[in-house]
Amino acid sequence: MKKIIGAIALFSAVAACDNTKALKFDGAVKVVTADTIYTGNPKEPIVGGLVIGSDGRILATIPKDQWVDIQPSEGEPEMLEFPGATLFPGFVDGHAHLQGIGERELNLNLAGTSSVAELVSKVAAVAETQTPGSVIVGRGWIETGWPEGRMPNRLDLDAVAPNHSVVLTRADGHALVANTLALTRGGVVDTTPDPAGGKIERDEDGVATGILIDKAMAFASKLIATPDDAELSRRLEVGAEVYASRGWTGLHNMSVGAREAPLMESLDNDGRLPIRVHNAFNANGFEIAKARAHETDTIQNRAVKLYMDGALGSRGALLFSPYSDRPDTSGLALRTLAETKGILDQAAEADVQIAFHAIGDLANFYAIEWMSDAIADSEDPRWRIEHAQILREQDIPLFGQTGIIASMQPSHAIGDLKFAPQRLGMDRLAGAYAWQGVLDTGGIVVGGSDAPVEVGSPLIEFYAAVARKDLEGKDGPGWHPESAVSRNDALALLTSGPAYASFQEDELGTLEVGKFADISGFNRDLMTVPEADILTAEAVVTIVAGQPVWVAE
Repeated sequence: MKKIIGAIALFSAVAACDNTKALKFDGAVKVVTADTIYTGNPKEPIVGGLVIGSDGRILATIPKDQWVDIQPSEGEPEMLEFPGATLFPGFVDGHAHLQGIGERELNLNLAGTSSVAELVSKVAAVAETQTPGSVIVGRGWIETGWPEGRMPNRLDLDAVAPNHSVVLTRADGHALVANTLALTRGGVVDTTPDPAGGKIERDEDGVATGILIDKAMAFASKLIATPDDAELSRRLEVGAEVYASRGWTGLHNMSVGAREAPLMESLDNDGRLPIRVHNAFNANGFEIAKARAHETDTIQNRAVKLYMDGALGSRGALLFSPYSDRPDTSGLALRTLAETKGILDQAAEADVQIAFHAIGDLANFYAIEWMSDAIADSEDPRWRIEHAQILREQDIPLFGQTGIIASMQPSHAIGDLKFAPQRLGMDRLAGAYAWQGVLDTGGIVVGGSDAPVEVGSPLIEFYAAVARKDLEGKDGPGWHPESAVSRNDALALLTSGPAYASFQEDELGTLEVGKFADISGFNRDLMTVPEADILTAEAVVTIVAGQPVWVAE
């Protein structure tokens, strides 16, 4: 028998004994306590403790400042006490790329690079350690705010690595820069035609600059060695470990290759995949999603991801009207209805969830129209649009009307809005990153990060959703602060929203009796601290099904 208070607080023994409640349970139990536990359940929003059964499900909640006697039939309760911490339902990244997260950790990470000059210096340092003729691979650069005011080009890279093939992918994954040797080895010359759905950037003289966009990236990316199963497994495991250490209990894993499914299953069976994963496969994984193959108790395989367009930063997002800063282009259409209708109809018939990448306003309009037609007779399909970044104002209510889920990444707004006014002009920003607008019109919004495009921090995503300011606390013209959301809605974006979007709202998303005890713990109360202090918080513990998978030292 164990007497426990449902929060770490100071009470006299006499007062406590006057208000003690006995709770009896069959079998062994764990008890989690903290200063404050937000449940996400409006009927009981805050508690001080949770009682968890051997199956990882919540057996009871302990009201805050309520003394109870925990009486399991087997032994003493196992105590998981986190004084000074605030706990939440497990934060789930609603859109990320697990293999890419691990790859970023293991390769040349260009995130945070502040200039062309710094990028070049990083490449030079790597070139000194690699033999001539090898391929230097990196990812994460984004030119926004660089003093040079431009993207890098092949000549920048040639200056420090002329005898290596250099292939550096932009943070959004929809453009890369390659040096001259990589372009030559990839078959790109000045007169090479643009492939369908791609663009080879050229200067005013028609010379290839080294920037390859969307499907044109294949010219250079084919130089990168295909990872074997051991390397893929290593990337997946490292990505999952990094995410657990940041406080994520799960992620919706996008653009998954068919090869990854059995590898993830094996990792999980070996106890090496600490978080939950909801996979959305590339089209070549359709049969895996249809059969729900290679699933485990924490891996779901029932979704397929398709691409409608590219990214805004590289001007691949498909728009109704031309780009304000490049009137010669309106973006890139990566699919046609004729080539897409078949897979949409098959997915609707097989109860396969479709996740459609769409960023530009025209891409979103097409995606909603095509998906709505395909699922008109389906029951509870929960199809999704990934990103939904730029919408015409009249199209915002379509999410609520059709039931299509808007899977949006708050951090995209606080980064993209530094260049979006130039790309779009001020008028089109009224429908950009319209989280509150979608919620107000009855739509469901799922929050995520799109890591490794972004950092992949639950704290940054929460902050971006409620502050709609950059990481220095600044905003600017066209940022539309009214599109920010409340802290309760931000919490839902990262907890109950992903649970619903993965068909798991009866199992996850809130901390209440009968659901799994997936918990994210931080050293600050994200619901009450000043906005800026959200970014100074740190993860304390990550718990999946009642089992701590990461604990801060």
